[in-house]
Amino acid sequence: MTDQRPQYGEIATLEEQRRAAGLPPLGDVPTTEVGAPTSQPAQADSAPTGSAAARPRPVDRFVTIALLAYGLVNVVMTGLSYLDFSTAMNQMMSVLGVDGEFTNFAQGRTWGTIAAIVLAVGWSLTAFFSIRRLRTGKRSWWVPLVGAAITLLVASVCASIPLMNDPAFIDFVAKTAGQ
Repeated sequence: MTDQRPQYGEIATLEEQRRAAGLPPLGDVPTTEVGAPTSQPAQADSAPTGSAAARPRPVDRFVTIALLAYGLVNVVMTGLSYLDFSTAMNQMMSVLGVDGEFTNFAQGRTWGTIAAIVLAVGWSLTAFFSIRRLRTGKRSWWVPLVGAAITLLVASVCASIPLMNDPAFIDFVAKTAGQ
């Protein structure tokens, strides 16, 4: 006795076989005669719609990576200057024309360190979200810009706290506001 059961795919229609194999329906494949596909593979435009959003964008990738690299250099340089906060504030005060020197050393050391940490964490989060969007093929050039703006805002607030409590700077603001 021979086994009379149908073998895999013998009963299924050509459409059902293609669907089971994960191929596009025959309507999307060029045919030479009725129901017979050509030997050419399916065109790229018949790919699933989900892959259209994940296509590579080389300009976006380049701009994103360039902005992240520029941001890293900026974070390192600014973070190092925040670790020597009194020197950085003395330079800034001389540029503004403030008479006197920065003397709020205790707060400057604390808040300068916090500002440097905020810069490092902000850049790290920005890089994480940028790379995540790059890997999924989404536009990501704007993520470093938004990340830099938010990080700069928070770090500036941290740096302004000891500056606003410095006697020389308070005197400068009072004289400037009185004019």
